[in-house]
Amino acid sequence: MKAQFEAIAQQETTSLNFHIQEKKEFDYPFHYHPEYELTYILSSRGMRYVGNHFGYFREDDFVLLGPHLPHCWRNSEDQQDMASAIVIQWNEDLLGNGWLDNKEFRWIKKLHQLANKGIRFHENIAQGIKARLLNIAAMPPFEKLISVLQILNDLAQTDQYDLLCEDGFSYNLNYTENERINTVYQYVRLNYSKKITLKAIAAEVNMTEQYFSRFFSKVMKKTFFAFLNEYRINVACKLLIETDMNANQVGYAAGYESFPFFYRQFKKFKSCSPQKYRAEFQKTPHPYIP
Repeated sequence: MKAQFEAIAQQETTSLNFHIQEKKEFDYPFHYHPEYELTYILSSRGMRYVGNHFGYFREDDFVLLGPHLPHCWRNSEDQQDMASAIVIQWNEDLLGNGWLDNKEFRWIKKLHQLANKGIRFHENIAQGIKARLLNIAAMPPFEKLISVLQILNDLAQTDQYDLLCEDGFSYNLNYTENERINTVYQYVRLNYSKKITLKAIAAEVNMTEQYFSRFFSKVMKKTFFAFLNEYRINVACKLLIETDMNANQVGYAAGYESFPFFYRQFKKFKSCSPQKYRAEFQKTPHPYIP
C-alpha cells in the first residue's frame, strides 16, 4: 500500500500526544510519521499492516512502532462493535537531544531501537499494562509523562514480544514503488479466495513476470507467493476463531484448492494444525494471536 505522510499536531501542555480513539471503524490510510507510537486496541478486529508485515488483530493488540514505519489497522467487514484504541505518540527528542544516552534510560533506548521493526507485545503483557494506560488519560501532564516513561521501562525488560518486520526490511518511499505495492495489496485483498497467478498479478502493475518477481522480492524482502500464503493463513486464522467452519472449509475460503497444501502451509506459519490452533484459542478467553 502507498504510505501517506501524517503530520501530527503537537500538544500545547504536554510533550506526549495521548488520546483514546472511538469510532465506527479504523479508517486511517497506510501512513507514517516521525513520531514513535504505542497503540493498544481496546475493541474491534481485522488486519494489522506494519511495513512488510500483516497479521490478524483483535482486542488487547499492543504494538510499539518506530519513526517513519508505515502502518494501519483495518477492521473486518463484519465487525459489529465500535473500534476503540489508546494511542500515545512522542518525538525522538522527548526529553531533549541525547536523553536516551543517559544511563537511567538504557532499557528504554534498547526498546526504541527495536521499535524500528515494530514490536507486538504478547497478550499477557498487554493485559498487565491496560489499566495503567487507561489511568493515564486523566493525569496532568507531568504525571502523564512519568507514567509513560515507567511503562516503557517495564516493557523494555520483557522478552514476551515479537518483532513484526523481517530482517533486512527498510521502507522505500519511492512514489512509483509505493503505487505498485499498493496495487498488489489491493489485488490480493480482493482476490485472495481465488486462484492468483504470477502472470495476472504482474499484469496489474504492467510488468513481466520475471521483472515483477525481482521487484517484489527486493521491496518486500519476501517472494510474492510467500506474501500471498501469509495473507491467506491470516485469513484462515480469523475464520478458525470467528466461525464454525471446519478446517477444510476454512482452507477453501482462504483460497487453497488443495487441503494437504493448506495444512502444510498452516503448520509452516503457525507451527500447529488448524484444529490445534482453534482448540488452543478456545482454551482461554484471551489467547495470544500472532
